[in-house]
Amino acid sequence: MNQDSCASRIPVTIITGFLGSGKTTLLKRILQGKHGYRMAVIENEYAAEGIDNVLLVQNDEELIVETSNGCICCSVRGDLIRSLGRLHARRGAGDITFDYLLIETTGLAAPGPVAQTFFAEPSVSQFYRLDAILTVIDACHAQQQLDQHREAQEQVGYADRLLLSKTDLVGKHELAALRARLLAINCRASMQKASFGNVPLRDIIDIKGFQLDARLAIEPDFLGEMGHRHGDSVQSFVYHQAQPLDLFQVENFLDAAVQLHGSALMRYKGILCIAGAPCRAVFQGVHMLMGSELGADWREGESRASTMVFIGRNLPHEMLTRGLDRCVAGVTPHERASAEIIYSVGRVP
Repeated sequence: MNQDSCASRIPVTIITGFLGSGKTTLLKRILQGKHGYRMAVIENEYAAEGIDNVLLVQNDEELIVETSNGCICCSVRGDLIRSLGRLHARRGAGDITFDYLLIETTGLAAPGPVAQTFFAEPSVSQFYRLDAILTVIDACHAQQQLDQHREAQEQVGYADRLLLSKTDLVGKHELAALRARLLAINCRASMQKASFGNVPLRDIIDIKGFQLDARLAIEPDFLGEMGHRHGDSVQSFVYHQAQPLDLFQVENFLDAAVQLHGSALMRYKGILCIAGAPCRAVFQGVHMLMGSELGADWREGESRASTMVFIGRNLPHEMLTRGLDRCVAGVTPHERASAEIIYSVGRVP
């Protein structure tokens, strides 16, 4: 996709978080903020009748579309696609005007299928660009929610920004323990407090959080080492490689790995140093959907290395590490031949 078509697409921010975390409060704060955008909102209510629409609408300037009686990630995903299509059609016809879209999911939603919609549906990806996933975390109840609900873990795992609400209701040690646990689940998402939805809009709106290359250009140390785990099945894994990689081998391996483990891979991204290439290669994916593109040129004197982040459930760490190690440029065909078992049975001997 060329730069002109990318620039013309409407940016989309998904706001997720477990029940009672403060999503609607954050959404209201965004709508009332000075960000320069004319915003539309798609709001999902699990119940047959929602009330947040009434709470949000302050004047006739706001455009709210509500999908009710189901979870936007499953039973009403078709409604989401139809709503996106209708909004674009009305915008094209001049009936409405908006240049940014916010989607608030129900607290019981897993963000993955929602995010996939913006890649898997051509009628959606042609006109919309997923900018970021914001996850609101109830600091007072998050530990219990993470223990008991898979959806809460997945909401953390998919996030580009983790926004901690109700931090005034927990002690210093409890908050530190929660931060460590969130870091273990998702080591690449930035984390900040958001009391009553109060967070700088520049940190959450049009941040291109779903574009790792742009993010690293602003914050080179964003991808750090993973903290210790707390037994959560959703975890993050970081792979580093200082030697240049063979792009053909990387693509073959990742394609095989996704075919075998795509259901476990929630989010995966990477900046690759490719042998002989003057620029970065950028790849990212959601479950079975994966894409790559050329990124920015390496700067003179810059340390060239590859960094990949995998977030998912019960990740095959050893298989990913050893398989990617065999993609280093210069590895002989004989050395690489033993990797074929990875593609056939999904594990390293």
